[in-house]
Amino acid sequence: MTELSTEADLWRVDPERLTSLLLETGWHMVGRRTGIYNRLAPPGVEDARYGSFVVPLDRGAPEYVELMQGVLAQVSSPAYKNVWARAIAPRLFTDPIDEFRFRKEAALPSGLISWRDGERLISSARRTLIAGAKSYVDPVRHFGNKHGQFANRYLDSVLMGQTEPGSYIVKALAPSASTVPLRKTSAPVLDVGAAAGALSRDVSESVMKALAATVEAISHFRSSGSLSGFDAGVREGISYEMTTAVLGIAEDADGSDITIEWDTSVPGGFDEPVSRYEFSGGDAPVLEKAAHRLAAAEHSEFVSVTGRVHLLARKEADSPGVFGVENLTTGQPRKVRVRLADDDEYHEAIHAYEENLAVHVSGRLEREGNLHWLYDAHLVRTVGHVEALLSAREADRQQITSGQMRLDELP
Repeated sequence: MTELSTEADLWRVDPERLTSLLLETGWHMVGRRTGIYNRLAPPGVEDARYGSFVVPLDRGAPEYVELMQGVLAQVSSPAYKNVWARAIAPRLFTDPIDEFRFRKEAALPSGLISWRDGERLISSARRTLIAGAKSYVDPVRHFGNKHGQFANRYLDSVLMGQTEPGSYIVKALAPSASTVPLRKTSAPVLDVGAAAGALSRDVSESVMKALAATVEAISHFRSSGSLSGFDAGVREGISYEMTTAVLGIAEDADGSDITIEWDTSVPGGFDEPVSRYEFSGGDAPVLEKAAHRLAAAEHSEFVSVTGRVHLLARKEADSPGVFGVENLTTGQPRKVRVRLADDDEYHEAIHAYEENLAVHVSGRLEREGNLHWLYDAHLVRTVGHVEALLSAREADRQQITSGQMRLDELP
């Protein structure tokens, strides 16, 4: 049991949160004055004259500390010791959190999963949170790198919990009452009402809405054979990133689900304290089709690029890697960032960088600001040393007289 030995300790207690926890564990309200006090009675006590107590709400009242001390002494007394230690104290003295559980059933003994499937589940859980956080800022069909810094700031506040006995479960513990800065800042934003930040609970709600819309779109496809539900669900948070994240959870699973348990001690909670979204292996083909549809943005095209690898970005947990190509192909952007679809191909890019080899890559070309990106790209092959390639092209160019065309340029 958490000890409250000093007056400073008593000031740590949020009276509204204490009230919510007591109501959740069986106490009931028998009287109140808004902003002054809440009067509660223990489980089984209906007459407010016997056993009820006052939770003070006005921290400026001279008797606040004394009343709060009396309340905590009563609810932690031997009569309620078990529920206090199990359900109230652990949540009263820690920051409120909303718990995400990503579960995947596997044909293995309880609590086990193959290593690669386990890695993919953790990656998919991460990408689900990232995609939902991005949709909080602006729901679109395909994010690419948009809103990545905001989503990463949200993810930085999330903790990973232990798995549970039974199915393999990844836990993500997201703060309920902290603030995610909308823009990069050197200092944490402590005021949850600050205009510069988004309430973490609101961002987590965006994850929930996107998952609910995804489940609804899958159901719509099964009844109609149409992917239009995914298009309509974009405004609720469905995106290419969300569908591929859920695909990683549903694919090759005997059963899977995502459960969100909302911290009810935070005022303004949900009608239902638990949100649950189930998927099956049969959903994987639907999600894959939807992902292709959502990725086919009007401003993207499939191209091939040949050039020098001029930078390597550190790999992320859910990404095969990113590298830059200095394009040697005419009529295309001079420099392109490449996000690979295959993890193994990143090693080939490293080799090309170290040996100064030109590479041939193909993917969807999109422009974001001043940068050009190749998404879902594949490193087709290494072409040869960059200097040799440039020398050959220069010699070939000099052999062509004015007014002539190269054979490979003929229509």
